[in-house]
Amino acid sequence: MRTTLPQRFSPDQHQRGGAAAMATWAQVEVDLPAVAATMRAYLDQIAVVLRPGSVDNADLCLRSFATYLLGHHREVTCVRDIARTHIEGYKPWLAARPGQNKPAASPATIAHRLGTLRMFFLRIEEWAWPDAPPRVPMFPGDVPKQRHALPKALDDRAAAALLKAAQADRRQLVGVTVEFLLRTGLRVGEYTALTADAIVVIGDTHWLHVPVGKLHEDRYLPLHPRLVELVTAYRAAHVPDAHQLLLPRERGTAQDRHSVTRMINRAGAAAGLGHIHPHQLRHTLATQAINRGMSLEAIAAMLGHKSMDMTLVYAKIANRTVAQEYFTVAEKVDALYAAPAQLPADALGPNMARLNREHSRMLGNGYCTRPKVMDCQYETICESCTFFQTTIEFRPTLLAQRDDACAKGQTRRAEIYDELITSLDTTEAS
Repeated sequence: MRTTLPQRFSPDQHQRGGAAAMATWAQVEVDLPAVAATMRAYLDQIAVVLRPGSVDNADLCLRSFATYLLGHHREVTCVRDIARTHIEGYKPWLAARPGQNKPAASPATIAHRLGTLRMFFLRIEEWAWPDAPPRVPMFPGDVPKQRHALPKALDDRAAAALLKAAQADRRQLVGVTVEFLLRTGLRVGEYTALTADAIVVIGDTHWLHVPVGKLHEDRYLPLHPRLVELVTAYRAAHVPDAHQLLLPRERGTAQDRHSVTRMINRAGAAAGLGHIHPHQLRHTLATQAINRGMSLEAIAAMLGHKSMDMTLVYAKIANRTVAQEYFTVAEKVDALYAAPAQLPADALGPNMARLNREHSRMLGNGYCTRPKVMDCQYETICESCTFFQTTIEFRPTLLAQRDDACAKGQTRRAEIYDELITSLDTTEAS
């Protein structure tokens, strides 16, 4: 019986598409058997505690370094022989490697591979493996720092336009998908994996059970009554009772991230918006929530964040307290730069104080006395939000706010209150 030996790896090998080839473990074992044995033993250890995808990524990173050793340091007999000079040679080699359909590996890929390799050395040293190098040959500075851009959320106007376009789409699933993601902040994978029994009633409230997902945890979210209506209507029209998924496509197949992205951008195009990534809807809900005073702890629970560090990112882009304090200080600082007419009212005497009262904006429980010359970006921010809801019991307050705005020539505010009052009257009449 003839036995086929593993083919030795050549550093000049290339995969289809121009990407540089990666050695297999069988090829590494031909020339560096001890190195392959230690690295594969490490992969077996982390496979006990990490997800399969994470182990696969670590496998790829270690094979990348083994590929470099095969091409440049076949004299290395074991991991213990790996020294600083090998790391210093590997870094520029890795940076020059062709990427997948790209002329060079991306900065994120380089950082991931170097970071995973450093963790390998740290772990086997901690575990006191005999094959660990005498000292870890990599330093924290070997792993390039990544530029983490802040999440890109839709502003209120864009979010409202997107939702309106989705609701008007002739395909019912487009409206359901966009509104569901905007109101729940689910990850796409969580949304597409929702099962038929995901909506439950606890007390007098509908809750959404989000199954175990990215962070190995499930959670319950309070579900807006509007979403319950949308889901019920869609399932009645398109989904058999026995179907296992909550919101499959009309033909019964499961949605995926590509179909969800297409539907979002279909609505986005109709609304005159640019390309929208599904995760932006998650960022949008988080930004809206923190702008309107929701606590970071509640936002973390809603979004399923495992660490508050993940939630604190939103505090960098939408901190209502910071904004309020900034504008309070800005009024005083403006006195240093502006004309005398823009000084605070208490510095200019009774005439300016009177003007401020005349242009003050009536709120539901008081007045905003910001000078007219200093416009406020939060003017009617709640009333113009797509998630704002009022009831007939607030009609007297809305009428008073509308009349106050009309008396002071605040046209835009008056229009908003007119729309709200008309909507209430229409609802009451029906």
